[in-house]
Amino acid sequence: MTKLIGGAAPHALRHVLTIVAIAIGAMMGPARAAELQVAAQFFPASPPAIVAPAKGTPPAADVRTSDGRLLGYAFSTLDVSGSVGYAGRPLDIVAAVTTDGIVTGALIVAHEEPILVIGIPKDALAAYVAGFAGFDVRPGAALKPADDLSRGPHAVAGATITSTVIRDAILRSARAVLRSRAASPHDAPRLDRETLRRLSWRGLLTEGAVQRRLVSRGEAATLLRTQDAEPDKPFIDLWLALVTPPPIGESLLGQRGYESEMARIGAEDDLILLGASGLYSFKGTAWRQTGTFERIELVQGSRTFALKAADHSAVESLHAAGAPELREIAVFRIAHASGFDATRPFRLDLDLGASASSGPAIVSVDYRIPDRYLIAPPPPPPVTSAAPPSAQVSSAVWQDIWWSRRYEIGVLSAMLLALAALLVLQDTVTAHGQFYYRLRAGFLLLTFVFLGLIANAQLSVVNVLTFVHALLSGFRWELFLLDPLVFLLWSFVAISMLFWGRGVFCGWLCPFGSLQELSNHLARRIGVKQIELPFGLHERMWMIKYIGFVAILAISFRSILAAFTVAEIEPFKTTITMKLMREWPFVVYALSLLGAGLFIERFYCRYLCPLGAALAIPARIRMFEWLKRYRECGGECHVCARRCTVQAIHPLGQINPNECIYCLKCQANYFDQDICLHLKKRAQRRQPLPQAKPATAAQPSQGATS
Repeated sequence: MTKLIGGAAPHALRHVLTIVAIAIGAMMGPARAAELQVAAQFFPASPPAIVAPAKGTPPAADVRTSDGRLLGYAFSTLDVSGSVGYAGRPLDIVAAVTTDGIVTGALIVAHEEPILVIGIPKDALAAYVAGFAGFDVRPGAALKPADDLSRGPHAVAGATITSTVIRDAILRSARAVLRSRAASPHDAPRLDRETLRRLSWRGLLTEGAVQRRLVSRGEAATLLRTQDAEPDKPFIDLWLALVTPPPIGESLLGQRGYESEMARIGAEDDLILLGASGLYSFKGTAWRQTGTFERIELVQGSRTFALKAADHSAVESLHAAGAPELREIAVFRIAHASGFDATRPFRLDLDLGASASSGPAIVSVDYRIPDRYLIAPPPPPPVTSAAPPSAQVSSAVWQDIWWSRRYEIGVLSAMLLALAALLVLQDTVTAHGQFYYRLRAGFLLLTFVFLGLIANAQLSVVNVLTFVHALLSGFRWELFLLDPLVFLLWSFVAISMLFWGRGVFCGWLCPFGSLQELSNHLARRIGVKQIELPFGLHERMWMIKYIGFVAILAISFRSILAAFTVAEIEPFKTTITMKLMREWPFVVYALSLLGAGLFIERFYCRYLCPLGAALAIPARIRMFEWLKRYRECGGECHVCARRCTVQAIHPLGQINPNECIYCLKCQANYFDQDICLHLKKRAQRRQPLPQAKPATAAQPSQGATS
C-alpha cells in the first residue's frame, strides 16, 4: 500500500485529473446569460414594461413603457461583473436600475453556494436579495431617511460571506451599467470611475498618479527675502493627487474612506487629495473664520477654483502600502458645475506668504491624470453583444472582509502560533503530564467556543471540493480570501501536514472534534461505560470515511449541488454553523453522532468523517516522524493502544499516521514513570538490591536444619 501511494499513484493521479478536467470542461460549457424578462416585474407600470434584448458593453437590456419611454436597465450580474460565490461557482442575479440610479428590484436565478444549498431557507435568501430595491447607486446621491438602506439589507444569518458577495455583485454591476449608459457620446475622453484595483505608494508614484513639490527652508527664505539657519531642511513637502478614480482613491483613502467621500459628491464631481509635512501648513488657520482656504487654489487654463471649508474633509493617514507619514492630509470636493475638468492638466498654487519687497511667494504643483485613467470615446456598438466576462470577485470585497474581522484574525493567529510552539516543543510539554492535559483541555474548549460557536470557522469537505474544482477550472486567490479565518486555517493545515501529518487539524483545530472529545471526557467522569470495538472490526470500519470522500468527490464532477447534498454526512453545518437551528432530521442526526461519541470516543472522526479522509491522503508526504516509541510498545505493554483517543495504535505497537489525530497522549505516557512499562523497568534496574539480614539463634537462616 505504501509503495503504491508513494510511487505509482502520483503518476496515475495526473492522468485522472487531466481526464476529469476535460470532462468538467465539456459538461460546463459556456456560461448562459440569465433570462432578463423577469425584470419587467420590477417596474410597476400599466401596461407591463417591455424588456428589450441585452446589448452594449457591459450588456444590459433597455426597459421601456409601451409608448417607448425609457424606464431603466435590466442586467445579469454574471454577464456584467462575472459574479461568483464563495464556492467559486457562478452566482447570477437579475436586477434592474432606473435611469436615476435607483435599484428597482433583484432576483437570484442561479447559484451553487454550499451554505445556501441546504440549511438556509430560500425565503431568507430571496428576501435579502429583494431588499436591495430602493438602493441608490449613484456616487453622489443619498437615500431618503425613510429608506434606511444606506448599508443595504442585513446579511442572511449563517451566510455572512455569501451575503457580502451578493451585495457586491448587485451594486458593482448596477453602477457599471448606469455609468456606461449615462456616458456622453462626445469625442472627448472621460475619467475612468469604474475600474477596481489597489496600488502601493510606489506604484502610484511610478505611474504619476501622485505628484510632489518639496520646498526647502532655504528656497522659502529666498522667495520670502529672509534668512534661515537650516536651509536644507524641508519647509513643506507637499503631495497632490486626483483621487476620483477608484484605484487612486481606494489605495490612498482605503475602501471605507473612499466610499464615504464618494457618497458626498455628484456623479461627475471630483476629489482632490492634498498632504504635507514640514514646518508650513497648506491649510493655515484663517479658513476656520473665512470658510475659504486662502493659501491654496486650483488653476486650470484661465480659470481659478477656490477651495472651500464646506468641501473639505480631514484625513488621518494614507492607506497605501509604503506611504509616508504626513502631518496634515485633506480631501477637497470639486463640483463638476464649477467647470473643473479632471481629464485636463491643472496645477495647485501654494502661497508661502508675502515679503515686504517682492509680494506673495507662490510655488506650484503641476498635475495631469495618467492616461490609463482616461477612457477613450467608444466606437459605435457592434450588432452582437459582448461576450460575458470571466468570473471575478472584487479585490475590495475580501480586503473589506479581512478588516472587519481583524480581531477574530488576531485571536486565531495567536492560537495558531501557540499550537505551532506546542508541536515544536512537544517533548517538553508532554513530559509534564498534568500541565499537558490541562493545556489540551483548555485548547479544545477554546477551539469549540471561539472557532466554532463565535467565528463559525469549521473546515469542511466542501472546502476541499471547492479547492479541487478551482484547480481544474481556473484558480483565483480572491475566492479563498473571502473567508479569512478559513483561509488562515487551511494555510496552517497545509504547512502542518508537511511536518506532523493530518492529525494537527483533527486533533486540535476542529470544533466538532473538540466537542466530541470534551463531551466524552465528561461522560467518563460521570461513569458512562466505554465500548471498545475489536481491532479487526475497528480497522475495517476506517474504510467508511474514505469511501464517503471518494463518492462525494466523484459526484461533484457531475453535479456540485448533489455533492454538497451528500456532504451533509458532515454534521458540522448543523451543529457548529447553524447551532442546531435546522429541520429536525438534521438535528437528530447530529445529536445521534454526539450520543455515539459518549460511548466510543470520537466515533464520527474514527469512521465517518470525509474531511479526515481527504486530509489523510496528502498527509502521507509528511517529512518527519516526531512520535516516540519504546521496544516494549505493542509487545509487553498496550497502555497507549488502549488509551489512544481514536484507537490509531495497532496492537503490535505501530501508530497509523492516517488515523492519528496527534493528540500527544501517547507521548505523555512515554514520559510518565507511573504508566510507561519501559520507564518502570528502568527505574527497577537502578534500585539497589536489598541486603539479607544475618541469622540469629532465635531466628535461624532460611534453609537451616533443626
